[in-house]
Amino acid sequence: MNKTVRVTLAALLCVGAVACHKKQEVKQPVQPPVQQTVDNSGNNTNGKYQPSDLDTDACLRQRVVYFDFDKNEVKPEFQQIVACHAKYLQDRPSSAISLEGNTDERGTREYNLGLGERRGNAVSSALQAAGGSAGQLNVVSYGKEKPTCREHNDDCWSKNRRVEIVYTAK
Repeated sequence: MNKTVRVTLAALLCVGAVACHKKQEVKQPVQPPVQQTVDNSGNNTNGKYQPSDLDTDACLRQRVVYFDFDKNEVKPEFQQIVACHAKYLQDRPSSAISLEGNTDERGTREYNLGLGERRGNAVSSALQAAGGSAGQLNVVSYGKEKPTCREHNDDCWSKNRRVEIVYTAK
């Protein structure tokens, strides 16, 4: 065979192979439909928190964040609690929280008021980072004025180093 016929046959085979090649369809992943749930009162919740969840949801019932001595960083074990309350704030834009910062009895009144405020601001920042709105948050410092335990030992003092999450509007 001459060279021209060979080149023509090779070209026809290539064109035929390309023409027979099936295009693969790219299928979009199917999104599962959003399940609508109905709570006991018959309200459609769509997976969003309701005011009744503040008393029934295990995560939302936890409303105290504890701190180490002379520290104002939110510990990792309290991040889940903060995330739950931030989601509640997202789901309920009319809700509001007061973050009440407290300290143990050691230190001056002024120092403890400042530390209580820094602790409240730390929880506020964590709530905002998790999706809460700054307009829904109010920080109050009580310093050492509202202890939950009045003994003079490390165990008692650790219970007083806290921020309490108090819902002022549900």
